[in-house]
Amino acid sequence: MQVSIRTLLSGRVQPFARGEGSAISKAPLTGKVCITRSGVVGDEQADAVHHGGPDKALHHYPFDHYERWRRDAVHADLRDAGTFGENVSTLGLTEDDVCIGDRFRFGTVLVEVSQARKPCWKQGDRLDWTQLPSLMVREGRSGWYYRVIEEGDAEAGDALTLVDRMLPEWTVRRVFDLIVAGKNKNDKAAFRALAEMDVLFDGWRKIAAERLRD
Repeated sequence: MQVSIRTLLSGRVQPFARGEGSAISKAPLTGKVCITRSGVVGDEQADAVHHGGPDKALHHYPFDHYERWRRDAVHADLRDAGTFGENVSTLGLTEDDVCIGDRFRFGTVLVEVSQARKPCWKQGDRLDWTQLPSLMVREGRSGWYYRVIEEGDAEAGDALTLVDRMLPEWTVRRVFDLIVAGKNKNDKAAFRALAEMDVLFDGWRKIAAERLRD
């Protein structure tokens, strides 16, 4: 599995809405981009509790989804990437293609998929579209996070290549549906597997363990 990196992006915290700041608006980067275990050098997060950190170092949002959002967006300019807070933009790779624990190489960087992204109100406010987060949940158009296994440099045009897949049955979409979308709530075997999944973000493992007690 291999696709091309369309764009690598970063953003700075700016005044946003509801009295909060945000770095959800990302801008394309040119040339070699340095990526560490904390993510793209120079990228910022306003909410350190829910964004950033080693398990959420990079956010990948498929540019494939932009066409769908353009159909219903009223006020948004969705011609190019950066609207959903993504650091990595590609075409040809979605939540149904990527699995938890997948390792990808691009440039000299090695990353590992840690979880899907849970949509939040800022994505709706960013586009003046309050229903958007719930639509993202319903349709599973979430994007996903990487942890950085090997630091390095990368740039737009580099190949994003799958180099290891340890959990082929656990797509990002399947895990998102279980943890966030509330589907298959009675699948105790699935939640037990997630609770024991070392490569899954620890916060989601705890949620899975709680679902087993429900």
